[in-house]
Amino acid sequence: MFYETLKLAVQAIRRNALRSFLTLLGIVIGVSAVIAMVTIGNGTTEKVKEEMAKLGSNVLFVRPGQWGPGRSSATAKPFDMRDIAELRSQLHGVRAVAPMGQQAVTVVYGSESRSVGTIGTDASYIVTQDWGLSEGRNFVEGEIRSGRASASSARRVHEKLFGSTDAVGKRIRVSNVSCEVIGILEEKGESGFGTDRDDVVLMPIRTYQRRIAGNTDVNTINVSAMDGVDTSKVQADIERLLRERRGITEGEEDDFRVADMKQIADTQTATTGVLTALLGAVAGVSLLVGGIGIMNIMLVSVTERTREIGIRLAIGAQEAQVLMQFLVEAVVLSLLGGTIGVVLGLALAGAASAGMSIPFVLDPSIVVIAFGFSALIGVVFGYFPARRAAQLNPIEALRHE
Repeated sequence: MFYETLKLAVQAIRRNALRSFLTLLGIVIGVSAVIAMVTIGNGTTEKVKEEMAKLGSNVLFVRPGQWGPGRSSATAKPFDMRDIAELRSQLHGVRAVAPMGQQAVTVVYGSESRSVGTIGTDASYIVTQDWGLSEGRNFVEGEIRSGRASASSARRVHEKLFGSTDAVGKRIRVSNVSCEVIGILEEKGESGFGTDRDDVVLMPIRTYQRRIAGNTDVNTINVSAMDGVDTSKVQADIERLLRERRGITEGEEDDFRVADMKQIADTQTATTGVLTALLGAVAGVSLLVGGIGIMNIMLVSVTERTREIGIRLAIGAQEAQVLMQFLVEAVVLSLLGGTIGVVLGLALAGAASAGMSIPFVLDPSIVVIAFGFSALIGVVFGYFPARRAAQLNPIEALRHE
């Protein structure tokens, strides 16, 4: 019985192929939009996590000054190496504390030159950043203390200045300072803030301060907490120690800020999650529009086939059979649209992921939900036209022209 009903539904759909296609187009667009938007959103969230991980795990950044209207970092007292020594001796549960000063300079080797960011730091920096060396070595304590002019270059700088030749042991000019290249950093790519991390040169902090910056300031302190250690506790300890060192009394506002990368990453992940849900909801509206389209076309179909319905009822067809025929027709339309929509949505998400260089993160549940919702749309919006067809008076239906 059901097979015959399904056969009649398919015949009706094929009889008006163009109209049927236009009817299911709303469902196709709705399902594909939901799947594509959610998949792209999930990929974006994963990309954010990957980019944040490049900045180091469990890392806190300490900078002078505060953010906000009327607040200026320029007037805040900078840190110095005594602050670094105090943090290293007093903090517990941390892997490393690294000073950092940064300035854009020109790096020259032979006839090649490149404008890069130069970072003055020490051996702890690559520990806090989870950054390995592909060649050479890290700074040693003697270089840091003596201020010897040495440097480690990132991958982009190496490729620009040296090409495929070995750079370790060669000398480059960083601004007006001749430095020996002691190491090549592993490739990191762009950070979560859009900066190229492979376009930097590292120098010993004292060399940087004396020869590049011309002062003893430390612009940023990087603190890396040990695995399993609560970064909020480390943050509280940093704030307490720095308030004591900077003479900030109770009730006074800090003249520095501590940024927890975990909190920043969680905030960005939550933001992209909300945007993904919003985009999915907006795309889901088109599913409702597609359902209304199905109901509209089915009502037209009932009107066109009134005489056919009257003949079926007159020769003994039951109301339930007529209702089932039109209901199955609506469900078949929506399921066909859902199937096409799933395939199209996955194709669009794959193309967008490749074009935007984000991971393709498929959530099987969203495919099931979108497809199931398209079937539900067929039942809900197909029921009223089917019920109307089933309740037609056979005599009135036979008189219909």
